[in-house]
Amino acid sequence: MELNPTKEQILAEYGRTRRELQAWLANATAEDLRRKSNGTKWTNEELLFHMVFGYMVVRALLPMVHTVSRLPGPVGRGFAAALNAGTGPFNVVNYWGSRAASTFYNRRRMGRKLDKTLAALSRRLERETPATLSRSMPFPDRWDPFFATMTVNDVYAYPTLHFDFHAGQLSLER
Repeated sequence: MELNPTKEQILAEYGRTRRELQAWLANATAEDLRRKSNGTKWTNEELLFHMVFGYMVVRALLPMVHTVSRLPGPVGRGFAAALNAGTGPFNVVNYWGSRAASTFYNRRRMGRKLDKTLAALSRRLERETPATLSRSMPFPDRWDPFFATMTVNDVYAYPTLHFDFHAGQLSLER
């Protein structure tokens, strides 16, 4: 995805990732999904859920991003620093949370969850103005290689970057 993508580009990428997830889920056998992914401790099914979870997290974070981006810069930087200090516990929760959640949002449910999440994100993105999309806040850069100071627009684009990064770790046929 380009730097500073337009709303249309972000929405098009949402559609692409939706189709890719559907294809993986339709074509993977139970054995394929139980197989370990490449470079993670997750199985393919757990990693697929984690990829969906990136969109779920963004949906939940957007109200906070809108709020923190209105606060003075030192407040946002302090918030990001506090979150960086909790990187160890975050990594544990991120790993085990995706493992546990994938037992509910398994191959039969995760596609529907992504559809609903993308629909909600798309509706919200359509309502954003250029001014709100340009607001920014610091993110905990030790949590994710894509985190830095991000605009609201960057936050909408982030889950697709996260999805594509982890797609390269699946041991499934594309």
